[in-house]
Amino acid sequence: ACSPTDLSELLKEGTKESHDRAENTQFVKDFLKGRIKKELFKLATVALYFTYSALEEEMERNKDNPVFAPLYFPLELHRREALVKDLKYFYGEDWKEKIQCSEATQHYVDRIHHVGQHEPELLVAHAYTRYMGDLSGGQVLKKVAQRALKLPSTEEGIQFYMFDNISNAQQFKQLYRARMNALDLDKNTKERIVEEANGAFRFNMQVFDELDKIGRSLTEEAQDGGFPVHDGKGDIRKCPYYADKLAGKAGAGCPYHAAVALAKQPLVQLILAACVAVAAGAAAWYIM
Repeated sequence: ACSPTDLSELLKEGTKESHDRAENTQFVKDFLKGRIKKELFKLATVALYFTYSALEEEMERNKDNPVFAPLYFPLELHRREALVKDLKYFYGEDWKEKIQCSEATQHYVDRIHHVGQHEPELLVAHAYTRYMGDLSGGQVLKKVAQRALKLPSTEEGIQFYMFDNISNAQQFKQLYRARMNALDLDKNTKERIVEEANGAFRFNMQVFDELDKIGRSLTEEAQDGGFPVHDGKGDIRKCPYYADKLAGKAGAGCPYHAAVALAKQPLVQLILAACVAVAAGAAAWYIM
């Protein structure tokens, strides 16, 4: 059981509003609907590469610092090498020569370096915001991206979302929160960490806004991922994709085309909107 004074609870409650704002940015809403252009997804991957390079550099710097050491899980969590694989897939072996850090991402990176070098206790906020999001809503976005961009089933291009050394994400998140709660921090420091976590969300939202502006200038057609929120294993009562089964029509033709036809009905459109809202809530942690 968690106490109201536990850092994990303080972060959960103290960042609720930031979660809501982040999940309602246009970039995230479009992403969840499968309206993501490949070029934009590539730029988002670039932003993640620079962000995690900075974060993991500072985590390495502070791996023996008691204010952060218990949260040092390089084998389980670190994303930089996975992002390098994704960038090689999208840009080729000379990917380093083809990417650059955007203005919004640079502001985020600068803040992470400042924290790691001058206020390492606040590094907890950045690690929590990113990694717990990757293990939560980030897993929803993985499926959306794979379908919408027609990426290989062998998972090229989405290595960032693959945590091969974590067998049970829910159990690992519980362990991570327990480690956070065990940190020897006073009330003022905990409040500063919550404030920094909200700042991390703001940096992410600035990156989203930047990507959204770039996306509006791209000529490439957005690829519609159909019904990206569900993976075929969900409760059939909760999504119009499975409406044909509810009507006793399982096996009678392609479910996708049946769903498309149903989606034209006003009531089903309302239900579909609810499905997307649920997914947005699940993806509240993510955040890229």
